[in-house]
This record gives sequence, structure tokens and C-alpha cells, in this order.
Amino acid sequence: MLSRKLIMAAVGFSGAALLMVPGTIMAENAKPKVLKPCMQCHADTPDNGIRGKLGSVSMKAETIKVDTGGASWLVNFDEDTDLSGAEALNKIPAGKEVLITFYEEDGALYAESVDVKQPAKLDPAILIKIDELAPLIEQGPEKGNFAIVDARPGKLFLEGHIPGAISIYDAQFDKNLDKLPKNKDNLLIFYCGGPT
Repeated sequence: MLSRKLIMAAVGFSGAALLMVPGTIMAENAKPKVLKPCMQCHADTPDNGIRGKLGSVSMKAETIKVDTGGASWLVNFDEDTDLSGAEALNKIPAGKEVLITFYEEDGALYAESVDVKQPAKLDPAILIKIDELAPLIEQGPEKGNFAIVDARPGKLFLEGHIPGAISIYDAQFDKNLDKLPKNKDNLLIFYCGGPT
């Protein structure tokens, strides 16, 4: 009976090991390497890439933690790790979007490069200032001939939003076109969590 338990434990252990090795036949059960919202713009993430939000950086342990939505990755770094978009790894704020390209050695991940996503550069001519928006909001969408769209995920809209805003999460925009005003001459104002 004891030997049967050992065999079952060995089978269970080898199955778990398969789940941790990238590219195995068990890959559909592996943790995600790309944060879902990042997939909208970054379908080109390399197989040896992890794209998500920075969790933390430990300069002492030389590790970076990246969150990919329901999963966290711990990646080692050293002085040969290339960094772009920040002056130092420990200067990257938590929650910032990053892409880490890595290689695997003896079951551990090592960062070849860390690329920090830069804020979007927007044409000032298409931006509305708060002092221009406030009077519109006071008038309301009907009198002001505008619609304001909150492009953040629905749970953030429920936590708080600009009065009169319509919730249309940018990842589901095409599915919600019927929420936009019928009058195509109305001003459309979109807002989100900030330029990324």
C-alpha cells in the first residue's frame, strides 16, 4: 500500500512540474503571461515575454514581481538586464505596465530586458480641460450637446464616475456602440484611468 501512495505522489508531482514548464502540452492550464487588458494593444507579445503590471522590485533579492491577472511571476534580474523607459528598476512605480523578456535556466526565469510602457502622447487639440468640462457637466448632456464616456472597466465605473457619464469599457467598445448618442453632431468626450 505504501509503494502505491509513493507512485501516485510521483505521478502528481511530475504533472505539477509539467504545468510549470512553458510550452508543454499542459500550457492551457498554465498561468497567463499577458494581462488581459494588455492583449487589446499588444497581441505581439513574444513567447518569452511577460506583460503585466509591476508588483514589486527587490534590489536585495534581485527579483521583479509582475502581475498578469490572477497570476504573479517572479523574475530574476542582474546588471546585464536591459532597462528601457525608466532610470532604474527601483524607480518604477508599482502598478506600472511592463514587458519583461526572459530566458529560463534550471526552472528559474531571468530577465533579459524590462521595458516600461510610456504614457501615450496625445495631441493637445483633442484634449478638453477641466475648466471647459465643468460647465458642460453642469448643463447636462442634453443642453450641452455632448456625451461623456467612461472607458474604464465597469467595476471602476460603479466605484465612482463623472455625473452623466456612460460606461463603455474600451475593451468592449464595439459591442456597445448602441449606447452612444444617435445625434452624430454631439461632442463625444472619453475618459479613462489616465494616459498609458
